[in-house]
Amino acid sequence: MDTIGDFLTRIRNAHAAGHEKVDIPASNVRQGIAQVLQETSYINSFKVVKDGKQGMMRVYLSYEAGGKPKIHKIQRYSKPSRRYYVKAKEIPNIREGYGLSILSTSKGIMSGGKAKESNLGGELLCVVW
Repeated sequence: MDTIGDFLTRIRNAHAAGHEKVDIPASNVRQGIAQVLQETSYINSFKVVKDGKQGMMRVYLSYEAGGKPKIHKIQRYSKPSRRYYVKAKEIPNIREGYGLSILSTSKGIMSGGKAKESNLGGELLCVVW
């Protein structure tokens, strides 16, 4: 099962329905992606609630002044059936710099800009704009 794809689909569906928040099962990878989305203000915030099992992550979505979601498109790049790795110099520039790429590197999950600054490549998880 593609847990990252499920995470992105839940965010995409919640935005389409106009929800303020969405609950998602927690994992370290999902928390890393949510942290990058929060740092770049694509989402307002997130918090993890521990239960006896996996835990739940509540993501608070962000909207523009007119009620449009800040995330226009969120797309999974690397898939379980086909992993997509990029070198530091090959990290794509999404929407002429207005978008965001999220990578899993040896130093953790980070945005494409931070990975370029750190000269790190890795698995290109998803792109957002």
